[in-house]
Amino acid sequence: MLHKFEFDGQKIVLDVHSGTVHLVDELAWELLDVYGREKEEEIIGKFRGRYKPADVLEALDEIKELEREGRLFSPDSCRGEDSLAGQGVVKSLCLHLAHSCNLRCRYCFAGQGRFGGADELMPVEVGRAALDFLIARSGGRKHLEVDFFGGEPLLNFAVLKELVDYGRRLGREKGKEFKFTLTTNALLLDGEIAGFLNRENISVVLSLDGRREVHDAMRPAPGGNGSYDLALARIKSFVDSRAGKNYYIRGTYTRRNLDFCEDVLHLAGLGFEHISVEPVVAPAEADYSLRDEDLPLLFAQYERLAGELLRFRQAGRAVSFFHFNIDLEGGPCLPKRLSGCGAGSEYLAVAPNGDLYPCHQFVGRKKYLMGNVTCGRFDTALAGLFRKAHIYSKEGCAACWAKFHCSGGCHANAEMFNGSIFKPHRRECLLIRKRLECAIYFKLMEALSQKEARHPAPGRPESNAF
Repeated sequence: MLHKFEFDGQKIVLDVHSGTVHLVDELAWELLDVYGREKEEEIIGKFRGRYKPADVLEALDEIKELEREGRLFSPDSCRGEDSLAGQGVVKSLCLHLAHSCNLRCRYCFAGQGRFGGADELMPVEVGRAALDFLIARSGGRKHLEVDFFGGEPLLNFAVLKELVDYGRRLGREKGKEFKFTLTTNALLLDGEIAGFLNRENISVVLSLDGRREVHDAMRPAPGGNGSYDLALARIKSFVDSRAGKNYYIRGTYTRRNLDFCEDVLHLAGLGFEHISVEPVVAPAEADYSLRDEDLPLLFAQYERLAGELLRFRQAGRAVSFFHFNIDLEGGPCLPKRLSGCGAGSEYLAVAPNGDLYPCHQFVGRKKYLMGNVTCGRFDTALAGLFRKAHIYSKEGCAACWAKFHCSGGCHANAEMFNGSIFKPHRRECLLIRKRLECAIYFKLMEALSQKEARHPAPGRPESNAF
């Protein structure tokens, strides 16, 4: 399977099943549409008058060679391996330390952090039981991940500290290693907390939507005042305290800032170099919800962003945009290529009372309650259903060129919009495909710039697997 697209005057071809990217000229671009479908003499006749027969034959020979090498028209070697899409081992937990929040974000899928219930903080006993559960369900996997989430998890900082300590001790005892991550709005991120996070090498995701007017419109404090100034001050101080490493600025764009590229550039202009700005997930009736009619503008924003980030690189600044960070050489492991984040099987969320759900976006949806860590109950049948939700079982995925990078999309979005984890949300698919094209272009241009001295000029299909 090939995916051909043009970007900023460049003709780019992705061989889907090998992951090889080719930069080609006009002749090769056209030949790829007829190669293998028509005889060589017919192809030469079809192109006569526009290309010399010798050039056509040379290009065909190069296409044949790349096909023999498995870099063009490669077979799908993953089909039939769908049993590897999750092996019943849990490797990651999202601990909801707080179903409470000190902000009132208008787009919050968690209902201002309460997930449809009352304010609640996770007791340390529940957190310990969750880590015990993870150890017990992790099988032979050594490296485990825990994300402290909410609501606002720093409202329960004392428990967070105890759980990090418990996890370190438990890991040493059981021969496991925990990687801890915190997702926070940063309003409580003072020097004491920053010091602890730095000492414990905890990765931190910091919520900041971009420009002040954009952030304050969607992320007000309980009294209605904006939160931008305090959040920015705390975030800058924290990022400086760890020398600009091991963090991500995470924003959300809505229908109110379809020009979200400006927000990414604003964040980069503030000195941040690890940025992610995500499309909002919201009910269709919400006035800030994205619509299909917005897609052309959003596509243009991603294209503009790719160009702007290349200019940053050329100026010596490595600003990283999460959705453009793809590995075209190694790529993800096979299970992740088939089923993505592993929600519902490898990755689970734990509510403050110990209830288990497929991921943080399913919390509170009783249909998807999977058990409770305090009693060890776990719905293996529901976990099995999620393991079956992969690119060869989801509607339309097997024939999609983006399948190995998208991995079937978000289960929660599919269920929210289509009522089934097996039916991906169409608008999400279209946005992902555009982001991937931009990411491929970005990686290709970056690599060509770095290797310009020894790279031949664009011409015949050239093996540029990065």
